[in-house]
Amino acid sequence: MRYLITGAAGFLGSALANRLTAAGDVVIGVDDLSAGDQKNLSPTVQFVRGDVNDRPTLWSLLQEVDCVYHLAAKVSVQESVLYPREYNNVNVGGTVTLMEAMRDVGVRRVVFISSGTVYGNQPVQPVKETVIVNPRVPYAVSKLAAEYYVKTIGSLWGIETVCLRVFNAYGPGQRIPPVHTPVIPGFLHQAWENGTIVIHGDGNQTRDYVYVDDVVNAMLAAANAPDVNKLTINVGSGTETSVRDLARMAIEVTGGNPEVVYNPRNEGGISRLRADISLARELLAYEPEVELLEGLKRTLAHDTTTDKTQYE
Repeated sequence: MRYLITGAAGFLGSALANRLTAAGDVVIGVDDLSAGDQKNLSPTVQFVRGDVNDRPTLWSLLQEVDCVYHLAAKVSVQESVLYPREYNNVNVGGTVTLMEAMRDVGVRRVVFISSGTVYGNQPVQPVKETVIVNPRVPYAVSKLAAEYYVKTIGSLWGIETVCLRVFNAYGPGQRIPPVHTPVIPGFLHQAWENGTIVIHGDGNQTRDYVYVDDVVNAMLAAANAPDVNKLTINVGSGTETSVRDLARMAIEVTGGNPEVVYNPRNEGGISRLRADISLARELLAYEPEVELLEGLKRTLAHDTTTDKTQYE
């Protein structure tokens, strides 16, 4: 098959692109490299540097494409609070531009990568796809709005759509930006360096951490699975882990001795979040294979050998 992946040079996009080309599929990857790195991609990926809001470029790249994976987005929860307009322009505007181009060209299916953050705080855990969503930050709002655009344009113009709400993905190669660092690479880095692990709040808030290979398995299945058109499907581990326990695991796998500091909780923080993955199991034959402690070990082993600059 022939695929277009937006956000192809990012953490999840590159893992997906490399898996597809290794299986013999043709992959066109587009990324503006504002956060991704072309070095993440196999040479077999046909990479184009471009903006997801550039409709003529998208139109040309979509020719003869069977399925699109849409991952291009700005993804920092904290940053979105400061720059909501920018998040709307990229995450919502870029999605609309892509869907218009797909409509014009006649692409069969799009797999949109959304986020578990759209749920916000929920009284019942694990969270099913049918609950009333409660986004608490602009990033989550932008992802939810993009979901509606994907489904609406798809329904009007005969494009098959699948929205995957990915929870807290992690794994080898996840970058450590200078600000707004994702929690797992940040904790591993600080534990490895005997630095400072900062926990916001009391550390009892929970998340569902899902390993990158498991996320890719779900994305691969979504491209061709029957009976998934117009559906939204959770992709997580199905396991709830507190931030306090995550810090403990990071210290355990690194053997480090960092200082653990508790700061005030962030605005828009979610108390608990765990994915109900029953629908993914049923429709995508999805089954998470990598437990958190093992995933942390794999991440550390990879990033301290092949990507040492993160840990220096």
